[in-house]
Amino acid sequence: MKAQWIVIANAASARIFRREGSAAPLTPVAVLTHAPSRMHASALEPDRSGSQASDYSYGMNHFEPRTDTRHKEHQRFAKEIAERLDAGLKAGEFDALTLFASNPFMGELKAQLSEAVSQRVKATLNNDLSHVGLAELDRRISGSWSAML
Repeated sequence: MKAQWIVIANAASARIFRREGSAAPLTPVAVLTHAPSRMHASALEPDRSGSQASDYSYGMNHFEPRTDTRHKEHQRFAKEIAERLDAGLKAGEFDALTLFASNPFMGELKAQLSEAVSQRVKATLNNDLSHVGLAELDRRISGSWSAML
């Protein structure tokens, strides 16, 4: 039976599980956390956005950052998860992959996956199950396992 990795993620935490078959229990592989994703943007930014006085105007010109600081932290965490998945694939630890992630974070995660890992993805579900315990998680995932084989 092929080994499957199941990733449960949101922008601040990720859990990776392994399952050998539809009746097999979930086995924890890794837990990843990213504390900066939980922080407010004001705590992440060292200072206000830049400003400059114009020679011929009464106001100030403000320069906003192109990418929001929290968004950058989400991208960093998605890259960290993707690197862990890539290392697991290179080590032959899984053959198939299922991703459960919160809706905005799923796009970030999929964008960071390597081509080899992307080819192993069997299903992606926009569901944030990060708060669900192991027993309930096993029950929720079991229904989708048979559809993926």
